[in-house]
Order: sequence, then structure tokens, then C-alpha cells
Amino acid sequence: MASGCLTCCEVILAILLPPLGVCLRHGCCTVEFAICLILTILGYVPGIIYALYAILCMDPPDMYRGDHYRSLA
Repeated sequence: MASGCLTCCEVILAILLPPLGVCLRHGCCTVEFAICLILTILGYVPGIIYALYAILCMDPPDMYRGDHYRSLA
């Protein structure tokens, strides 16, 4: 679980540049980042809504478990 200050900074970044906030929470080569990037290109507001959802409601995968790997590349 992320600290309150880190979450607050990610939310501010998600409002200014939605893919950047998602990238900091989930990583650059994840499905969440790709969805947020596509939604931001199609419309700024849907990108913000999805970025806030991805940051506040979705837990990032545990990086130390080998059985949970969700990469695009």
C-alpha cells in the first residue's frame, strides 16, 4: 500500500498528465498504462477518469511474485 503523500502526488500527476501517474504506479509496459494512454489520446477527460481509477482503486501487482506478470512487451 502506498503512503498518503505518494498517492497525493500521483493523483496530481494523473490530473495534469494521466499516463504519467499510471506509469508511476503500475509501470510503463503494463495494460493499465496502455489503456490510459489510448484514452488520453482519444480524450483528455476519459484519460483522467481512468488514471484516477487505476491509481486509487486498483492495486499494483506484487513485483516480487513470479507468477503474476502482466507486461505488454
